[in-house]
Amino acid sequence: MRPPGLGVPSAPLALLLLALLVPLLGAPRGAGAGTGTGPGAPAELRVRVRLPDGQVTEESLQADSDADSISLELRKPDGTLVSFTADFKKDVKIFRALILGELEKGQSQFQALCFVSRLQHNEIIPSEAMAKLRQKNPRAVRQAEEVRGLEQLHMDVAVNFSQGGLLSPHLRNVCAEAADAIYARQEDVRFWLEHGVDGSVFEALPQASEQAALPRCAQAGEPAQPCACHYGLSLAWYPCMLKYCHSRDRPAPYKCGIRSCQKSYSFHFYVPQRQLCLWDEDP
Repeated sequence: MRPPGLGVPSAPLALLLLALLVPLLGAPRGAGAGTGTGPGAPAELRVRVRLPDGQVTEESLQADSDADSISLELRKPDGTLVSFTADFKKDVKIFRALILGELEKGQSQFQALCFVSRLQHNEIIPSEAMAKLRQKNPRAVRQAEEVRGLEQLHMDVAVNFSQGGLLSPHLRNVCAEAADAIYARQEDVRFWLEHGVDGSVFEALPQASEQAALPRCAQAGEPAQPCACHYGLSLAWYPCMLKYCHSRDRPAPYKCGIRSCQKSYSFHFYVPQRQLCLWDEDP
């Protein structure tokens, strides 16, 4: 699991610069751009964020305007590494979780999960805008201005890892450790198939109605028993919208900052054995 003055900042300083209150969003392309070795190179941004439980962690964001993609990564207090990738070219977003096992319970060192769904372009700011973000105070702890509602996703399709590059070139790298645990939804698969993605990328799983008949993994009796698993994750802080300002000196509104959001997701999916869902222990 694999589990950012004017001018271009030096690399060490650029790692401290991060998105908030960004007048440079309206600057000409290239003025004050983020970390990178040349035009279009990925810009890395780091920010301290407050999690829903009140704890603070560091979040890393990267924007690649050439690939038209954005990635976000944070580590939860329990050690779980969560990442999110937005691929604007392919209308795909990828959630990945690297969940540490409890060795004293005989669990493996970690388990990886990937959830793939359709990206709506109004969910997060464009990659070019993300690459230009700056912050005035890198030590500040950021809290999202808007808390978006919990989204429930019933994942009833498996993604074939060996063919995943046909869906998004990012999938093979992001989900390498989760090769046998990549999930999608029928409604999103229909959209991708209509837009030319090959059907060999997807494999059917028990549908939501069939999964409902299965016991939840927390209640399953035997370790090898099939069951309905659940995993929840949250993106604690991300730039979800551009802000526009008005000026008597300009005939049209101009970009002058971002609005930050927090959003939680709850994934429901089939596993062939309860031991593949050991974190879902509470009733």
